[in-house]
Amino acid sequence: MPERTSYDAVIVGGGHNGLVAAAYLARAGRSVLVLERLDHTGGAAVSTRAFAGVDARLSRYSYLVSLLPPKIVRDLGLRFAVRKRTVSSYTPAVRDGRPTGLLVGGGDARTRTAFAELTGSDREFTAWQRFYGTTGRLAERVFPTLTEPLPTRAALRATVDDDATWHALFERPLGEVVEETFSDDLVRGVVLTDALIGTFATAHDPSLRQNRCFLYHVIGGGTGDWDVPIGGMGALTDALADAARRSGAEIVTDCAVTGIATDGRTAEVTCDQGTVGARRVLVNAAPRELARLLGEAPPPPAEGAQLKVNMLLTRLPRLRDTRVDAREAFSGTFHIAEGYRQLESAYQQAASGALPSSPPSEIYCHSLTDPSILGADLVRQGYQTLTLFGLHTPASLFTADNDTTRDRLLAATLAELDTHLAEPLADCLAHDADGRPCIEARSPLDLDRELGLPGGNIFHRDLAFPYADPSDEALGDARSAPARWGVATTHPNVLLCGAGAVRGGGVSGIPGHNAAMAVLEEG
Repeated sequence: MPERTSYDAVIVGGGHNGLVAAAYLARAGRSVLVLERLDHTGGAAVSTRAFAGVDARLSRYSYLVSLLPPKIVRDLGLRFAVRKRTVSSYTPAVRDGRPTGLLVGGGDARTRTAFAELTGSDREFTAWQRFYGTTGRLAERVFPTLTEPLPTRAALRATVDDDATWHALFERPLGEVVEETFSDDLVRGVVLTDALIGTFATAHDPSLRQNRCFLYHVIGGGTGDWDVPIGGMGALTDALADAARRSGAEIVTDCAVTGIATDGRTAEVTCDQGTVGARRVLVNAAPRELARLLGEAPPPPAEGAQLKVNMLLTRLPRLRDTRVDAREAFSGTFHIAEGYRQLESAYQQAASGALPSSPPSEIYCHSLTDPSILGADLVRQGYQTLTLFGLHTPASLFTADNDTTRDRLLAATLAELDTHLAEPLADCLAHDADGRPCIEARSPLDLDRELGLPGGNIFHRDLAFPYADPSDEALGDARSAPARWGVATTHPNVLLCGAGAVRGGGVSGIPGHNAAMAVLEEG
């Protein structure tokens, strides 16, 4: 039960963004209540013992960290750390009938050699260095703005201070610059994948949703690095919950919010335990859920497009490409069926209502970088985790029969992986205490049911460019603090603090920080 009948701020949803907001506001002396529907905090950023009787704590949903600003870690005194990966990616391929691939990592000299062996010259490596040098400079300039009031489009363009880069990434479909910059189909595909994580689009989508997704994937931390959370993703949200409680925030779990009423100055939040008053309500849930709680018309549907698979192996499988050690290949991002033409073919098949015949996916092994998520016995025996994220599988493909479609897609995805392995993955799967293979899969509809992600959309809705958009009516009064921080709704004292806010998406804490800053700015 909540301890009080009224609070300065009631936060709906105890995911990582809600916890960030709670910690900041409580540290500033505000009375704060967090209400969480589930029996635990963390939302999609949790660690779970997914397999019966097996001492492995997997990051069940979200699994890597890029966008979390070190500023938030410092400000809140979080006992949390990440570890960098020495390999960026490995992409297997078959060229001239022989297994080969592209390993990016291990130093410039090794990466240059890998590009030359795959493509026959230094051209693609030189283009790669130039392209990612450009995105690196972009990241250094844009990332710090994410925890500041929203810039105007003109102000952000001035911050970028590179008209060619601005035009390429903010105004033209990403496919144009990828095709102009790179010649090799596999290299083009590796670049494009960052634009398609949870985003159903082609390289040439005129809406530029692929550009926005790409931008968020290359600016994180000011470097674009995607790091491994030590102890799993739950280590972050446990640290955030501890920080919020230490600062005086109250957290109530097993308490679903059923309604929000507001007159713009004060609000009432109705939950399983009754009704509490609030000066402000911060909603760490999707805009669809906010509309439902307010009794308003929902926003346009947001559809996710991914398959999430967690696995525990007794050993890593051997690769057909014998030049690369499996421990290196799986420590970075292991790309499957993600050549440029393959990605377009998979999109077209899914857009026509069919599962992709060669499902694209990417895989990584958390335990190679951070074995602490495994029990000591499993580490000694050489067990490893695998996390797979499948692309181009929109929620609409699952509506007729979610379970059957998920199982078919999982089988096809693993079969596609097996074409690059020297032994079937099934031979490497561990088994739980009941003798079942240690593998679990989640479709977009599963994520909607379990986490409230609309259509399984991991960003809650299409990502937005990180600048103020005057045409967005949901921002309300553009002069208000919530609008300036990108967290406004049409109600002055109801703020979005989740992924659906401007500059939301990913495990970042940024919308939680920004919602708290808006509240503190208004007094």
